[in-house]
Amino acid sequence: MAALKEKGIALLGSAAVTMTAGTGVETIFTVPVGKVARISHLVVRDPSATLAGGSSFQFGTGFRNNAAVTLVSMTGGATDYMVLPNSAADGADLKSTEIAAGVAFQITKTTGSSGAATATIDVFGYLT
Repeated sequence: MAALKEKGIALLGSAAVTMTAGTGVETIFTVPVGKVARISHLVVRDPSATLAGGSSFQFGTGFRNNAAVTLVSMTGGATDYMVLPNSAADGADLKSTEIAAGVAFQITKTTGSSGAATATIDVFGYLT
């Protein structure tokens, strides 16, 4: 029987990452050898502190065609979470790109939180 990640939308990877401005690029997961990933959505959860000031995060070409995402409304601390669908904020069609085998799915913090903070990023989708 094939793995769930190949038969339905599943958790492909999860990582606690630094959300502070100027902390560079971090890998959330790497697509397994021999597979291709298609991302359906992300969940940003459990921030250690407010993400105010975090107005420009990017998640690679496989998510929202690398468009910037804002998380400034996540100010409630560890109980906050946000679901980010793989579509444009205005609901318009948005082409995304499948992620090839061996490629890392990463977060770039262009304008991250103004204070020190971490959050967990869960990546959902499927592999073929």
